[in-house]
Amino acid sequence: MQMSDKALRGKFSYQENLAKYTGWRVGGAAERLYAPADKEDLQQFIRLLSPEEPIVWLGLGSNLLIRDGGLTGTVINTRNKVKQMTLLDEQTLYVECGVPCAHVARFCAEKQLTGAEFLAGIPGTMGGALKMNAGAFGSETWDLVRQVELQSAGEEAVQRDAADFEVGYRSVKGAGGACFLSALLGLKRDTQALGQAAIKELLAKRQEQQPTNVPNCGSVFRNPEKDYAARLIEVSGLKGYKIGGAEVSTKHANFILNSDGATALDIEQLIKYVQAEVYRQQGIQLQVEVCIIGDSLA
Repeated sequence: MQMSDKALRGKFSYQENLAKYTGWRVGGAAERLYAPADKEDLQQFIRLLSPEEPIVWLGLGSNLLIRDGGLTGTVINTRNKVKQMTLLDEQTLYVECGVPCAHVARFCAEKQLTGAEFLAGIPGTMGGALKMNAGAFGSETWDLVRQVELQSAGEEAVQRDAADFEVGYRSVKGAGGACFLSALLGLKRDTQALGQAAIKELLAKRQEQQPTNVPNCGSVFRNPEKDYAARLIEVSGLKGYKIGGAEVSTKHANFILNSDGATALDIEQLIKYVQAEVYRQQGIQLQVEVCIIGDSLA
C-alpha cells in the first residue's frame, strides 16, 4: 500500500529492518514503516488508512518478538514521537502514547505527584502500557487511568472513560481494533516529596533482580495465579538453558536474553521449550506475555 498524501508530515520507510527497534534486537523487515511527526499527524495518517490494512504499533520494542520474516502491512513507530505530557490540574496528567513509562514516573515525581512511581520499572511506552495494562512492583497502569483517546483506521478519534473497559491482569478488553492515542491519569499530591526516593529504590531493585544490560524484552511469561513464572522456570532447572544465541537468564528466570547473536526463531523455540518443560515437570502451562508476530523464514 502506497500513500502520498501531502498533508502528512511524518517519515515513511519501506522494507525497514526492525531489529534495531526491538528490545531483543531481532526481527525481519517491515513492509512499510511510518514515524509520525506528532499526534495530529498520527491522527491524519490513521484516518487515511483502510480498515483492512494490517497495523502494528512499535514504541520501545519491549514485550514484542518480531519473527525473522518480518511484517506485512504498516508499522507505526512512536519512539521519540507523540510524546506530549501536560498537567491539566493538580491531580490530572495528560500523556500521549509515545511517552516512555519511565518519563511519566520521573515527571510525576518532579511535580510532587504520587501513584506513578511503578512506571519507572516498565521498559516501554504508554501506548503499550495502556494496551496490555502493564504493571511492575505490584501496581498496574489502569489503576491510574481516568480517560483514554482512541482511533480506528479510517475514522476520527474518540474519548472514552476507563469504566468502559474490562481490565484484568495484563489484559484490556473493549478497545476493539482501535489504538490508544493518549490518556488522562489521576494522581495524588505527594505532600512529603517521597516520589523521587521511591523511584530510586524501585530502580535499584530492578537493577539487582533483572538483567538490564543484555538485549531482552522484559518478562516473557505471565505469572500463574498465586505463583510466579520465574520460580516455576527456576525449579525446573532451566536457568541458563540455551537454544542458539537465546538464553534463559541466570539472574531472573522469566527473562530470555539475546546473549550471543540470537535469531527470533532461537527465542521462539526457547519460549516453547520452557513452556513444555515447566508443564512436564510442574504440571502448569505458562502463558506467554510477550506478543509474537510476523512471518517466519521457514
